[in-house]
Order: sequence, then C-alpha cells, then structure tokens
Amino acid sequence: MVGYGLCKFRENIMRKFLLPILTISILAGCSDTGIAKESSQLEEQKKYEWRLVTSWPKNYPGLGMAPERIANLVEEMSNGQMKITVYGAGEQVPAFGVFDAVSSGSHQMGHSGGYFWKGKVPAAQFFTSVPFGLTADEINAWVNRGGGLELWREIYEPFNIYPIPAGNTGTQMFGWFNKEINSLEDIKGLKMRIPGIGGEVLKEAGGIPVTLPGGELFTALQTGVIDATEWVGPYNDLTFGFHQAAKYYYYPGWHEPGPMLELLINIDAWNSLPKHLQVIIETAAKAVNQDMLDEYLARNNNALTELIEVHGVELRKLPDDVIEEFRLISEKILDDLAKEDETIGRVYESYSEFRKNVSAYHEISEDAFIEARNK
Repeated sequence: MVGYGLCKFRENIMRKFLLPILTISILAGCSDTGIAKESSQLEEQKKYEWRLVTSWPKNYPGLGMAPERIANLVEEMSNGQMKITVYGAGEQVPAFGVFDAVSSGSHQMGHSGGYFWKGKVPAAQFFTSVPFGLTADEINAWVNRGGGLELWREIYEPFNIYPIPAGNTGTQMFGWFNKEINSLEDIKGLKMRIPGIGGEVLKEAGGIPVTLPGGELFTALQTGVIDATEWVGPYNDLTFGFHQAAKYYYYPGWHEPGPMLELLINIDAWNSLPKHLQVIIETAAKAVNQDMLDEYLARNNNALTELIEVHGVELRKLPDDVIEEFRLISEKILDDLAKEDETIGRVYESYSEFRKNVSAYHEISEDAFIEARNK
C-alpha cells in the first residue's frame, strides 16, 4: 500500500506540474519554429529595388556594360526578387560623385575605380592600379587569395562602403598625343588627363596631370584644353573617336597595368539583405569581373588594327629611357607615400610582397613561355 501511495503521489506531481511545463516547452518550440519559418518565407517574398550609379557613360562598352550585366544577373538569379536600376555618369550624380552617393546612402550601389577617391582614401589607389604594379590576373589573385580584399574592406568600412571586385580592362595604353615623345623633355609642360599615382609621376616628370571624366575627354583634347589623354585601350578609345583629335598613340600603359574596377555597396543596405541575395550579388560581380577582362582581350587587337589601317593612327612605343625614368619616379613616390601614411604602408607591404612572389614564379612560367612562343 505504501508503494501504491508513493506511485499515486508521483503521478499527481507529474499531472500538476511536469506535464504543463512539458506542454508549454513543446508549444514554445513549435512557436519558435513557426516564427522562423514564417520569417524566412517573408524574406524570400520581399522585393528589393536598388539604384546603382556609375562613373561611366550609360551603356558604354565594357566599363558601362559591366554594371548592367551585374544588374541583369542579380535579377535573373534572384528570380526577380531584386531589381537594380543602373544610371550612367551625370544622370543622378556626377562621374566622380559615386563614392559619396554610396557612402551617404542616397544610392545603394556604385561602380567606379578606386583611384578616383585618392583625396578621401589614398590607399584605395592600390585596388585599381598603380604604376608598374600588378597585371589583371595578378591583382585578381592578390585581392581574392592574397589578403587584398580584407585590406580593401577595412579601409572602406569607415566610409560605410562594402567593396567587391567588379571588372578589369587589362593592361592599358599610355594614351593619345598631338606631339611625339622622344625624351623626358617632351613631357615637361604637357597637360595630360591621367588619374591616380600615374598622374603624380607625370607631375614629378614635369607634366601637368588633369582629372576629367571619360565623357569630357574628346572635347577637351580636340579644343586643346589638354594636350594628351589616356583612357583605356583600343576597344574603348575607338568608340570615343580620339583618333580624330590626336595623331600619336603611345604604349605601354605603365601607369595602369591591370586596373580593377569596384562595385560599391552601402553597408547599411548590404546588411539589410537576406544572405541568399548577398551571395547572388557577390557571385554576379565575380562573374562580371572575369567577363569584362575577357571582353577587352577579345576586342582590343581588332580595334587597334582598325585605328592603324583605317584611320591612319601612328602607333608609337615610349622610349626606353622615358619608361625607366617613370619607373624610378614611381618607386620613390610609392615609398614616400608608404612612409607618410600608415594605412598605405600596410597595403603597400602586402601588395609589394605579393608582386615579388608572383613575379618570381612568372619568370619560369608565363614570362618564359611567352618569350619562347614569340621567337
């Protein structure tokens, strides 16, 4: 009987206290699961409409089409959940107003080149191109696999911007000139459109660097506002008609060996996105980063042939002593900047170490092969 009474007591305790607690726990668990599921469904259904501003003319070949392709890929991969409207330079903000527009949040996205922001973020220039620096393949490797991306995002974070690699034109041409360049004396007093550290090198050599957006270059060259201009390479230069305003076309593009472009995203807007849309944007940008390089490599030589054979452009190589002087000036400028600015120093150290290592391997791989193939 005592055993029976004890069992009955336990049964009553279970009914009065444990079973209600267990029931509440089960219901709470079901409730959490239901809320999570409902929240996930809402995220999948919510539509996003963003605006993307660029530094390029609307639908401009290569440069201007890269953000259009990103927008199209994002819309397709998200099954229409996210729509990005792309605006060319001047349609909503000036060509050089992209960084501020994204930083302030007035626009969620932008597409441009980091060296345009050297007055705000001097180290940003390394993530576009610096003289005698990394080629397109090399800067892709440094950014994506060599620690560059982490540095890039660190220096943009105070400006509330999340950068993603989003295009590369490959090695550019030095540019268009109305007079021959036979020595460094011919650089002195020359007014040339050339951005970034390349412009600082020109200035140190006695030239006068000018920064202008692409859409203003032809008129500036034709009217004598500038004496020379660099832009990109044959594929893009042909579309702007520079051959109608200048006679000599100089190479190599020592100032921009492999310029990387950037997709800028406002961090607050980025953090508001569900994870799957963030992955879609990253994936679309990575695809376009390679696609753009492929486009320039496929188009440049045909455009160069047309410039020479149809339009009578005179293709010229810069004298070796001029190139060497530019290289020496460039090294000094970069070293001085690294000493003066702690952030530039860290970025430059990472960049230089990567260039040193990749160059050592290229000597017995790509460089050796190209030399053998072209004999």
